[in-house]
Amino acid sequence: MITNVSLAPERPVADCREAMALANAQAGARLGAYMLLSWYDRDRDFEAPAHASECHLDSAVPGYVDYGVHHGATLKVENGRFVFFYRPVDPES
Repeated sequence: MITNVSLAPERPVADCREAMALANAQAGARLGAYMLLSWYDRDRDFEAPAHASECHLDSAVPGYVDYGVHHGATLKVENGRFVFFYRPVDPES
């Protein structure tokens, strides 16, 4: 099961790095030691892992989502423009 967190900062984030810093803070607070599995930057239409969606051209599920879910993501953090999937380093925590 994935916990979904929607962030709504008072001022819009400037870029992906700022959004990732906010998302990482949420991951640290909720998961302790964490691993960022996948992410998407809507501003640049860029995802990681790179080209993950190429295998999903006919799918309703984007590649970065499928990758995160199938690699143990337990936390999804988004703010509308950016989406991040995380898992704890220790899955038992």
